[in-house]
Amino acid sequence: MAVPAGDSGGSAPWGGDYLDAVTASDWLYSPGVDEADVALWCTAASRAVDKRCNRQFGIVDAPEARTYRRPAVYDVVSGLWLLEIDDVQDVTGLRVAGVAYADSGAVLLPDDAELRGRPYERLGFADFPGAPVVVEALWGWPEIPAQVIQACKLQVSRWSSRRHSPYGIAGSPSDGSEMRLLSRLDPDVATTLAGLSRRRRVA
Repeated sequence: MAVPAGDSGGSAPWGGDYLDAVTASDWLYSPGVDEADVALWCTAASRAVDKRCNRQFGIVDAPEARTYRRPAVYDVVSGLWLLEIDDVQDVTGLRVAGVAYADSGAVLLPDDAELRGRPYERLGFADFPGAPVVVEALWGWPEIPAQVIQACKLQVSRWSSRRHSPYGIAGSPSDGSEMRLLSRLDPDVATTLAGLSRRRRVA
C-alpha cells in the first residue's frame, strides 16, 4: 500500500512504499501514464532501495518481539560482544531477553546514533547471554530520509522512460543523446543513497 510521502518525508509502515503514485505522477509530468503502473513502480523502487541499502525505512506500529539466532561478535576496541539487530530509533518499549532495557545490561550502539539522527544498529553486551536473543522494540525509522524519496523518484522516472524504449535504449544516436536504460538501479539512485547503506557484521 502506498503511503503519502510527498517531498517532506513522514513515516511509512514497515515494508511500505516511500513514494505514492500521485506524487510520483506529478513529478514525472508524463500525460497519459497509468497511475496503477506508477503505483507498482513506487513499490518496486521502494524494495530496490531496501535491497541497495540493506535495510528498510518504515516503522512498526508498536513494539514487537524479534528473535536473533546469530552469534554475537566480540569487538576488541569496545570490549563488548556485538549483536546486529534491525534498526531501532530509541528505547521506547525496548526489552532484551525479556528484561527492560534499563535493567538488561545491554547497550544500544552506535553511541552517536541519536546525535546524527540515525537509528541504533547493534546491541553491546559485556557478557553475551548466548543465542537466541529475543529483542522487543519499536523498529524502524520515524521519518523517511529525503534521499530515499528522491531515489525512488529517479528510479520510477527510469522505468517510465523504459515504456517507450522496448530495446532498452532511449534518445538518438544522431544527436548524441543515446542512453542505454540498464536493468540495474539508476546510477544516480546509487549516488543519492550514498551514506544510507548498512554493512552487516559477519561472525
